[in-house]
Amino acid sequence: MLHRLSQHYVGGAWVAPLGRARMAVENPATGASLGDLALGNGDDAHRAVMAARAAFDGFAAWPVADRIALLERLLAAYTARFDEIAKAMSDEMGAPITAARDAQAWAGQIHLETTITTAREFHWEEQRGTTRIIREGIGVCALITPWNWPMNQIVCKVAPALAAGCTMVLKPSELAPLSALLFAELCEEAGVPAGVVNLVQGTGADVGAVLAAHPEVDMVSFTGSTRAGVAVAAAAAPTVKRVAQELGGKSANIILPGADLGDAVAAGTLACFGNTGQSCDAPTRMFVPMGRMAEAMEAARVAAESVIIGDPTDPAVTMGPLISGAQWDKVQGLIQTGLGEGAMLAVGGLGRPEGINHGWFVRPTVFGHVTHEMTIAREEIFGPVLSIIGYESVDHAVTMANDTVYGLAAYVSGPPDAARHVARRLRAGQVNINGPDWDTFAPFGGYKQSGNGREYADWGIHDFCEIKALVGYGS
Repeated sequence: MLHRLSQHYVGGAWVAPLGRARMAVENPATGASLGDLALGNGDDAHRAVMAARAAFDGFAAWPVADRIALLERLLAAYTARFDEIAKAMSDEMGAPITAARDAQAWAGQIHLETTITTAREFHWEEQRGTTRIIREGIGVCALITPWNWPMNQIVCKVAPALAAGCTMVLKPSELAPLSALLFAELCEEAGVPAGVVNLVQGTGADVGAVLAAHPEVDMVSFTGSTRAGVAVAAAAAPTVKRVAQELGGKSANIILPGADLGDAVAAGTLACFGNTGQSCDAPTRMFVPMGRMAEAMEAARVAAESVIIGDPTDPAVTMGPLISGAQWDKVQGLIQTGLGEGAMLAVGGLGRPEGINHGWFVRPTVFGHVTHEMTIAREEIFGPVLSIIGYESVDHAVTMANDTVYGLAAYVSGPPDAARHVARRLRAGQVNINGPDWDTFAPFGGYKQSGNGREYADWGIHDFCEIKALVGYGS
């Protein structure tokens, strides 16, 4: 698969890029080179878009049952190479191998299963009086995905787009190219028709911006930072294409007075540190009763010290490195800002963990006595840094939780009735009550500057469909 680093997948064939730019890809845990990635340019993007355009009419005409059968073949190919997929993500982003299997690779598999189930039950057509309502694929889609959950984000875009009868150009993050290359191989193995799924590697500036602005692209589905999402929307605006975005977050975790504080704090701390804190929906702001701040800080310290940091190939390791040196510098800078603004350090802090002098590893860090106005309580850090904020009343906690430009996710722990009541008041696209399992049938997406549109299951299929009304159809 590493030999594919020098190729793009366009029109059903592995092709040489039209440009000459290359970028070194490294394992962030070791610094070892994984090879040189061939970066695409505007010509590569255009070639892929036109391949997708040429394939659209034929693929859109496929019966739904045939598209579902295609997804079933893709699932079989994915399952057969499951361990290889997990290893690719462990290598490219430093994910501990256990998490790479149980979360990262599993996410792609479960989204395929969920989409297949949903597509069988989806209302592709319905009658309303004498009008026939038809849902059909929107057209050529540009899918721009991030590095932090590579297969999760690839599959929860590609699978519903295929179900809807769309064709597409996938541009993954250049920091995590291996899993995307594997996915293109899976599409080839599953018999995806030429031009239906195309892969162009490259940067957002050189490829993503061209895809977003391209007049032959009907929709952009983007996952990434809010800053980049604004740029994508601006590039897409002149052609009035649909833009679906899943962007940044600064998710609140409200621990109610009636909750088991120790258990809720421990669970919230470990959830914040999952994926080395590199999740847009991580519960990074923990709200606890003001009078129990010391107790909460101690519970968070104990939980943080249970994290096992080290070689991602070790099945016992629970936290790997950050993705890159640039991300490491950003996280270090924000930890320093927290110290400078007067937050109280409960555990962690600056530098690498003790005994580790290589890779982009960081210390799991907890700050207590954080005020709502501090930088670490307002900016998305994208690292394992938890801010514990005290509240005077539940109303006070809800007000602070909602006082953010973001609205992707939120978390509430406490007696069920009280937790449900608070959950209804939170301005977030997904609110998790008392630590539920991941539900891939639930809509995922955000309020405010966390984006627009929803992913997963039928919500994702809806976003890739146009709606046509055949008025007088039944008269």
